[in-house]
Amino acid sequence: MINISETAADRLKEMLAQQEAPGMFLRLGVTPGGCTGFSYAMGFDDKESDEDLYMDIQSMKVVVEKENLKYLDGLEIDFEESGMTGGFTIHNPNAVATCGCGSSFRTKEEAGVPDKDC
Repeated sequence: MINISETAADRLKEMLAQQEAPGMFLRLGVTPGGCTGFSYAMGFDDKESDEDLYMDIQSMKVVVEKENLKYLDGLEIDFEESGMTGGFTIHNPNAVATCGCGSSFRTKEEAGVPDKDC
């Protein structure tokens, strides 16, 4: 199960409404890399696959590749505003280590492939 706060969902829905292509949805995923081994992927998509798992979260279609769910199960996404800036925050109960900016992680079972430039 993935949780998206109401604040984050509202922001994502605003962003989705600005997309020019109809039928867009939120896609969450994981890619190798980042300073710690895996990086989060979050963006809008309109392409679907048999490898995808579909969820309705906060009245929003959210899609995750089935193979990525083991890294994202229990994920919590929020949106925090700080002064004149703001951004999405991610809390992942599967992560045993994260980078300083929180955009990459590794799990107990898998270290991923950290970028050499970090």
